[in-house]
Amino acid sequence: MTETSTAAQAAPEPAFGGNAGMSSEYLEVRDLRVTFDGFTAVDGVNLTLLQGDLRFLIGPNGAGKTTLVDAITGLVPATGSVAKSGVELVGKKVHQIARLGVGRTFQTASVFEELSVLQNLDIAAGAGRGPLTMLRRRRTVEPRIEEALETIGLTGLRDTPAGILAHGQKQWLEIGMLLVQNADVLLLDEPVAGMSHEEREETGNLLRRIGGGRTVVVVEHDMDFMRAFATSVTVLAAGRVLSEGTVEQVQADPRVQEVYLGTAAAASITDEEADDARTR
Repeated sequence: MTETSTAAQAAPEPAFGGNAGMSSEYLEVRDLRVTFDGFTAVDGVNLTLLQGDLRFLIGPNGAGKTTLVDAITGLVPATGSVAKSGVELVGKKVHQIARLGVGRTFQTASVFEELSVLQNLDIAAGAGRGPLTMLRRRRTVEPRIEEALETIGLTGLRDTPAGILAHGQKQWLEIGMLLVQNADVLLLDEPVAGMSHEEREETGNLLRRIGGGRTVVVVEHDMDFMRAFATSVTVLAAGRVLSEGTVEQVQADPRVQEVYLGTAAAASITDEEADDARTR
């Protein structure tokens, strides 16, 4: 079972529309566009992402999901506006956006495999220790690192080299690295890709623990995972927002059914049918 701290256990559950009464952190995307050599990959996207609303971003291959995340985090140039609680991000460099509390993960976890779990978190936290002292075992651990270890369920593996962690554990470590950086907007690109069923369940529970107090956006293809853990869903198609709402609302939208299934008569989206549609 995943270990959790008292603080993590007391955190509110993500809820549709966010958690009222919390601080006013949000991400507002307006008329965002990304063009590559005349091809428009993101075409006038508008999104309002609220703290405490665990948002899933879905759509067929080529819909622009990852490019949208890249634009928000400054990895690709974009026009339009991305405001984090009123602070404009478009035009800022990647490290400036990260310092403003916007963090993202990739489909392949970016961890220092030769270093331990604790050392990875230490580096992410910017503890300011030199290379030699970084390789020594610490006598004390910062409270935020200790809390992150418990939240991601890796307390018992703190001294384990990251390179020998299971696939899912590496993804959890990367999320933990964002937590110790105090990121309050997390953009996660297919976090459960390649995971076992148990790892997917653990990851979903982790997202619930951290999603109540942050703005969390999950780019995902796994429809069962989306149904189980999303509080709201945005569907992209051809670089545009096609539909938005609860899981039930999105699945009942004939436009979404047509994009995924090629017919508006289907009652719901299934993994097998969605996979078939993406390979047509």
